Amino acid sequence: MTTPAMWLRGAAASAVLLALCCGSADSPTAPAANSAIAAGGELPAIFSRFVGAQASRDGSQVVLRATSVPDHPSPYFGIGHPQYEAPQPGMLVNPNRIVSQSLVLRVPVSPQPAAPSDTPLGPMGVAINGVALFNQYAAGRSPLADEIRSFDRYNGHPQQSGTYHYHLEPLFLTAQGNSRVIGVLLDGFFVYGTRDADGSVPTGLDACNGHTDPTADNSQGVYHYHITAQPPYIAGCFRGTPGSVTGG
Repeated sequence: MTTPAMWLRGAAASAVLLALCCGSADSPTAPAANSAIAAGGELPAIFSRFVGAQASRDGSQVVLRATSVPDHPSPYFGIGHPQYEAPQPGMLVNPNRIVSQSLVLRVPVSPQPAAPSDTPLGPMGVAINGVALFNQYAAGRSPLADEIRSFDRYNGHPQQSGTYHYHLEPLFLTAQGNSRVIGVLLDGFFVYGTRDADGSVPTGLDACNGHTDPTADNSQGVYHYHITAQPPYIAGCFRGTPGSVTGG
């Protein structure tokens, strides 16, 4: 005759065998857990600052969709556009005009340090207003030099396909707070303004233009890039493994 004690012992043994064979529902290798990760998850709160880029979570990546159209005036909108403004004195307006893009950037949710790698020509990240961030080079990876004269008063201009972008400090954004988050690079590490969270000038920046220090969003300290007045201006290299970008 089967007693309650014998039944409980048998049930426990079956549960152990089931867990060893098929995995527990709480195990990271269980199908249910993998499905939850693959389906997405919670979007890090800092991406709520990216008002010019639509952010969503896709598993271990954040997907950012942006048009790279600035939320401030520029001569590059062209005469007759509501956001057109006349060039500032000394500006040499290039022949390009701002064209709405379909940028899609995929960046790691949890970036990890890696061997530094070169940033590309073209979008290497995106600012919180949805404008593409470019590196410190002009075409052919030559210094910006005279090209800087074509920047509007907010330090942006469009290239041949009409992608408006910043190579230098995005003055429209830093004017609203020089220690705030400015954008994110393809490696998932964030770009901050010209000051640390305490208002001091950042020190100990590495070759990529970053350091590990407290930010306005992380009092414990985290790796991040800073805008500087000298090259590389935004970032000299990726300090993490970059994701991908299409468009622009």
